[in-house]
Amino acid sequence: MSKTQLPNIAVIAGGDSSEFVVSVKSGANVLKAIDTKKFNPWLVQMQGQQWDVFQNEKKIAEVDKADFSFTYSGEKIKFDFAYITIHGTPGEDGILQGYFELLNIPYSTCNVHSSSLTFNKWFCNNYLRTFGIKMAVSQKFKTGETIQPEAIAGQLGLPLFIKPNAGGSSFGITKVKEVSQIKAAIEKAWQESDEALVEQFIDGHEFTCGAVRLGGKKVIFPITEVIPQNEFFDYEAKYTPGATEEITPARLPEELTAKCKKLTADIYDLCECSGIVRVDFILKNNEFYFLEVNTTPGMTATSFIPQQIAAMGSTLQTIITQIIEDKLA
Repeated sequence: MSKTQLPNIAVIAGGDSSEFVVSVKSGANVLKAIDTKKFNPWLVQMQGQQWDVFQNEKKIAEVDKADFSFTYSGEKIKFDFAYITIHGTPGEDGILQGYFELLNIPYSTCNVHSSSLTFNKWFCNNYLRTFGIKMAVSQKFKTGETIQPEAIAGQLGLPLFIKPNAGGSSFGITKVKEVSQIKAAIEKAWQESDEALVEQFIDGHEFTCGAVRLGGKKVIFPITEVIPQNEFFDYEAKYTPGATEEITPARLPEELTAKCKKLTADIYDLCECSGIVRVDFILKNNEFYFLEVNTTPGMTATSFIPQQIAAMGSTLQTIITQIIEDKLA
């Protein structure tokens, strides 16, 4: 097949959240992993209404949103597939997925329904709780709602985790140890999302596990053990080299490894996920407590998913190729 006949793949990065910079790094790493013998990869960077096609870090065209195409060297190029690496809105919450559904363009992630469910932590928590998935007790506060710190601490105890209801990459998250800190922490979370989640603190160790469905079969990746030098796995711990020790595969006994992988597989199915997904947990007294589902997890060179794929003895290129081929078929 000649280069011009190969499917055109848009690797989409950027977005409209605080995670823009991380997403751009994820996009660059995915772009590098796409098999150019099978596909024509293009980098599409989105921010607000500005959708641009980049080549060698230079803008070469603007995307025509009417049909998700662009014109380059006098030729109209239409994208055949969208590989979404936007963390946060509009790539993780179902908005972009709805656009691609309308245009009948296959994409790499969960569908509209699944993306919007998992992106809203409150909805996702309450949905999964009905299936007996263990997690912290939480309360939700909408922007401008009256906050009564004493009542919150009385019901949920201290310390607490306060975070945006919709968002990722640990932006706007605070570990609160005193009643006097509650109001400011909720207001900080409101800067990232119009709803803040106040969660009971579970004192344990953090683990994360990736999963993907390939050729109709679920593949559960090796588990990563997360040991932050900071008090918890915040943005700094996540993206500063050496700030977190990450061990893949995790040092877990066989029984707990099996338990975590089964829980990941169950959550993947319950949320009707598609593409690569990562599920985060806290382990306390041999029980895994669900934290969140990431449906467009970090794909930078040092992110968990590429680590887990390598530990499995596979490559990012192999997995991405199969995701694209499955969806195009």
